[in-house]
Amino acid sequence: MTQDVEMKEQQQSVPSNSPLILQHLKDIAGLIETGAYMREVRRIVRAIRWTIQLRKNLNAPVLSAFLNFVLVPGSEVHSRLSSFIPKEDEHDMEVDTAASAIQAPIKHPLPEIEIYCYLLVLIFLIDQKRHNEAKACSSASIARLKSLNRRTVDVLACRLYFYYSLSYELSGDLAEIRGNLLALHRTATLRHDELGQFCRYLFYLGKIRTIQLEYTDAKESLLQAARKAPISALGFRILCNKWAVIVRLLLGEIPERTVFMQKGMEKALRPYFELTNAVRIGDLELFKTVAEKFASIFSSDRTNNLIVRLRHNVIRTGLRNISISYSRISLADIAKKLRLDSPDPIADAESIVSKAIRDGAIDATLDHANGWMVSKETGDIYSTNEPQIAFNSRIAFCLNMHNEAVRALRFPPNSDKEKESAEKRRERQQQEQELAQHIAEEDDDEF
Repeated sequence: MTQDVEMKEQQQSVPSNSPLILQHLKDIAGLIETGAYMREVRRIVRAIRWTIQLRKNLNAPVLSAFLNFVLVPGSEVHSRLSSFIPKEDEHDMEVDTAASAIQAPIKHPLPEIEIYCYLLVLIFLIDQKRHNEAKACSSASIARLKSLNRRTVDVLACRLYFYYSLSYELSGDLAEIRGNLLALHRTATLRHDELGQFCRYLFYLGKIRTIQLEYTDAKESLLQAARKAPISALGFRILCNKWAVIVRLLLGEIPERTVFMQKGMEKALRPYFELTNAVRIGDLELFKTVAEKFASIFSSDRTNNLIVRLRHNVIRTGLRNISISYSRISLADIAKKLRLDSPDPIADAESIVSKAIRDGAIDATLDHANGWMVSKETGDIYSTNEPQIAFNSRIAFCLNMHNEAVRALRFPPNSDKEKESAEKRRERQQQEQELAQHIAEEDDDEF
């Protein structure tokens, strides 16, 4: 189609003059119109990508002309959106009126076109740093979205959800819409709108659970947010991976090296890689060095409070390595190896060892009289119940995965029959009756 050809030309070079930008916006509107009528979501996705390329060249005269083209002047939507666009000298844009007259205006209440106009104006306001107008425009767009339940709108709606929260976040009023965001997420979940179940919800939920010490649930939320995030959102995926690495370290896990070698993330995740290495070794001095070296980065990522919590994990890891290496070691040597810098390192080492033994982190006993830690000999693990417990957990995991797969394969009853038209249903019933009559006649002949 002509829209596809023009879009390929647009990808080669983005025009900077207003008439061509307006013409491309008209082509995008035609692409969205075709996708809405044919119910092809891929066309609307293509239109969104094209719009992102034109984003830097949007201006007030172009937007005003585009709204006059696709919306009825004087209508409620047209008046509302036009009020957000600043009035500028429209003589700066020399529009080819002859070419514009050939292309008939759309001007019909198609929901996809209306939502696209909201999105376009909202992007323009955010780029112009007009945060108050952006907040008002985004709120109006969300109010309009609540009355729509069309799959072709989902692609546009997920973008509006993002810019809705971004406009309030930029103005420092994100807490005001927290209830609205949760309600939107619930609505998207009930409608099976996977695009609308925005990853920012999972990310913030993971951060909240991390602060509340619910590390297992936080890890799941953060990893889901990183998986669901689009490939183009590199910064968001990096932030999700940073928090996920910290949470896994707090859980006592060591992230794989491939996590830090993802494309485009090596430099950003380098401080967390060195931090992971310090935790894995159990070297408290190295941990302090890394924390001081990248203190500014951890502070900007707002993970410095979580890294303070990791100090206990580093000490526990180092103590576990000591208990494996020595059958008996004095508390003074433990404090020296752990590099405890407290006023009374021996007393601190004694309390740390006692807590580790009580929590089951190490299998040892503490001789308070002589000031020793005596490690118990490691026996044959196959003579215990550990292999049975591990085997049982793996079987339970496989059965749970099987049950979830079976549950996901269930279909609504008579879903295929409902798609049949009345004419096809009558034709099929007639064929079945003829077949049954033919079989009956053959049985009579044989008899």
